[in-house]
Amino acid sequence: MKQRTAYIKTFGCQMNERDSEIIEQLLSTSGFIPSPDVDNADLIFINTCSIRAKAEHKVYSLLGQLRQYKLRNPKVLIGVAGCVAQQEGEKIFQRMPHVDMVIGTQQIYQIPELIQQLDAGVDRLKPAVRIESSFNIPPFQKQSDFSPSSFPSPSAFKKFVTIMQGCNNYCSYCVVPYTRGNEVSRPVEDILAEIRYMVTKGIYEITLLGQNVNSYGKTNPVADIPVHFAGLLRQVADIPGIKRLRFTTSNPKDLTDELMRCFSEIDTLCPQFHLPVQSGSDHILKLMNRKYTIADYLNKVETLRKYQPAIALSTDIIIGFPGETEEDFEQTMTLLNSVRYHSSFSFKYSDRPGTRSASFSNKVDEEVKSARLACFQSRQDEISLERNREYLKSIVDVIVEGTGKNNLLFGRTPTNHIVHFPPVEETPLKAGDGIKVRITKAGQHSLTGKASGDNDTP
Repeated sequence: MKQRTAYIKTFGCQMNERDSEIIEQLLSTSGFIPSPDVDNADLIFINTCSIRAKAEHKVYSLLGQLRQYKLRNPKVLIGVAGCVAQQEGEKIFQRMPHVDMVIGTQQIYQIPELIQQLDAGVDRLKPAVRIESSFNIPPFQKQSDFSPSSFPSPSAFKKFVTIMQGCNNYCSYCVVPYTRGNEVSRPVEDILAEIRYMVTKGIYEITLLGQNVNSYGKTNPVADIPVHFAGLLRQVADIPGIKRLRFTTSNPKDLTDELMRCFSEIDTLCPQFHLPVQSGSDHILKLMNRKYTIADYLNKVETLRKYQPAIALSTDIIIGFPGETEEDFEQTMTLLNSVRYHSSFSFKYSDRPGTRSASFSNKVDEEVKSARLACFQSRQDEISLERNREYLKSIVDVIVEGTGKNNLLFGRTPTNHIVHFPPVEETPLKAGDGIKVRITKAGQHSLTGKASGDNDTP
């Protein structure tokens, strides 16, 4: 098989990162090796995100730049996958005729077949496209889902595992149900088989992925799922060799007491939870179709902290949703000051095609949105610094991920904090090694420390 090079650029969330891992595996089995840069690639793949307008604009901007690569080398293949591909479909060819293939979110396993079609001379006026909304993860197979790949992994000890796809919530601002489809849960045995196989390859940190993992197994047109998410979490935790277990993302309306209790009962479940709230105003939450109130949300935060006092909470916030008043925004600031998140992802609202909120009136002025976002992020930075200072002088378990600036090693704690620390001369460390670090400095977005004298493996 002729060996060719591939360059993959990923935009967006962890779901897209996992999809890119699958694409890498599929390309590896099709004879491709990684290209460190776009200039020397035989295949350029853009895995896209359309959750916000800014992300979509970046995709089209990059595709526009790639036109020059195609002019210089007409044989280079250019593919677009992900949510923009699913949303735009053949419109991408109209705007970017140099693109060779478009693959929707639910069709990535068809990539080898599409490449074969292109290699066989598919008419360039009718490029390869697969955007059907019929999601189906093939049954787990060692050779296809997690075969050894020539594509490098920055963190060879940890992997994402998709447990479900799609979403049934239809939040009024969100494109996910339209780009990822309705909820489909993977069979339990497929998930467990994949993780067991990963463990044999040296993986010991697993993050379970889904648009709303809390609803795993509740809605499934393909197979009857006999367990709910908390039950699945416990089965994964029972697999020998798993040292750290995480999951994302959760909808507060589906967060059960049984799931929250897992944080106190499963030793390997990391004390870190991303719980998107989106707004601190009940008025805005109703317009968003989030199906919970702030009182509900705060009650669950209190319960989480009761079960796991050390838990680090993060969230998502949309600023300037249509109809958001100054009072609504102040309620979001009140929520921020009440919960005191360790971190948050906050963005200005933008209309997304096909969503209900795109037709809402009372759009918030861009200058107002920008001012509110700056206010929110400034206060979050203050709180993040205050939260991080709580770790000063403490000893934390860190798993090394690599070497950063000034030759400092960096890794993550169970609470998902990034920690920088000097190398240990007597014990050279590599990615995946565990070490105990005493925290000596706290910043807004990371911690700094030095190796502690007590260095049992985390």
